[in-house]
Amino acid sequence: MSQNSPLNQVLLHPDRRFGADLDAWLIDVGGDGLDNAITNPELIIPTIRDAKLLGLGGSGFPAHIKWEFVANESNDQDKYLICNGNEDEPGTFKDRVLLQETPHQVIEGAMITALATGINQIVFYINPHLTGSLEAMKEAVNQWDETQYINQISKILGRPLEFYVVASSGLYIGGEEPAALESIEGKFPFPRGKPPYPAQSGLFGSPTLINNTETLSNVSHILRNGAEWFANQGEGEANGTKIFSLSGDVLHPGAYELPMGTPLTELIHNYGGGMLLDRKLKAVFTGGPSNTILTPKDLDVPLDFNSVQERRSSLGTGAMIVISEGTGIVRRVTEYVSFFANSSCGQCPSCKTGTYYASQLLSRIDSGAGTRADLDTLINLTRILPGSGRCHLLDGAMKLLDSSLYHFMEEYEQPLKL
Repeated sequence: MSQNSPLNQVLLHPDRRFGADLDAWLIDVGGDGLDNAITNPELIIPTIRDAKLLGLGGSGFPAHIKWEFVANESNDQDKYLICNGNEDEPGTFKDRVLLQETPHQVIEGAMITALATGINQIVFYINPHLTGSLEAMKEAVNQWDETQYINQISKILGRPLEFYVVASSGLYIGGEEPAALESIEGKFPFPRGKPPYPAQSGLFGSPTLINNTETLSNVSHILRNGAEWFANQGEGEANGTKIFSLSGDVLHPGAYELPMGTPLTELIHNYGGGMLLDRKLKAVFTGGPSNTILTPKDLDVPLDFNSVQERRSSLGTGAMIVISEGTGIVRRVTEYVSFFANSSCGQCPSCKTGTYYASQLLSRIDSGAGTRADLDTLINLTRILPGSGRCHLLDGAMKLLDSSLYHFMEEYEQPLKL
């Protein structure tokens, strides 16, 4: 195993995976980052900026910029932070590990974020199917209510700091930012249109910051150890660590926290134990099904946002679904696009009809009943549909389809009827 890529050094450190035990967290590394934040709240955003912390739910957008939007809104009103834990996409399971096994680093990160941005309402928004995560967060939040930290932060904010643990609708679409707002307000999670953006008018019409669970988990460690420390956790030009949800045809699937920039081959072979039954690697669905594909020629790619993008792919959530030779790409893509068709809320006609139509075309091609006209139509859908929906569901489905056509066109063409 490469000595340059230490495993589970920060967020998934084995000594910190003790669940909802606040005393154990504070004895270990907990509280130090929060103490630093309370002492100098004006330094929080500059520290996050210097650390170059990115949004780790898939966007890779600089966290400090998103925070500044909300911080610049008036403090004479409620402001909300949503910790988005509505993890539901096939192949993605990092957030449930963080919420269930390390809830206090999530909560402390959220509290520091609230201090930095003037937020007084923190919502932990969790998929109800993740029962262990939901229960752990409820218990952990109650433990913080008994500490002096709540009063200290409330005094700085000038308003009481309040926590809420909210079960989402359990629907995939509910994880989309504009849909999460509707769900928390007790409505069906139809994604809202933009503008206005959540930072201006989000939950209950108030400025709202939405961050992924993994993003918030890093915050207390950065405030404890500093921006330079965080930068040194990555490899090459990348900063920090990344949790990869490794699944599929590998010997040891699981959640692996590695330095951002760790090569794909290390993840699969050094940590995942290599291919199941010594099969040959065929492809890796990166970032889960709503993303792109890497192939064996990309095994050397550093797993960071910029490097993966240079390979015409995307890191996304860090989910890596590995498939071996003998697995049909068209069939796998058909299954994933069908998932998105069934998950569409139906609000945008282009999404509801587009994903359904793509699913039907894929099924025809996979069964051997497809024609050249069907394939040409699929190609055209990847060109005209992206950007026509209110959320990312349609874009994700089309991104996957486009990537599979780019890398495996011959598998689409081979079964076509002449």
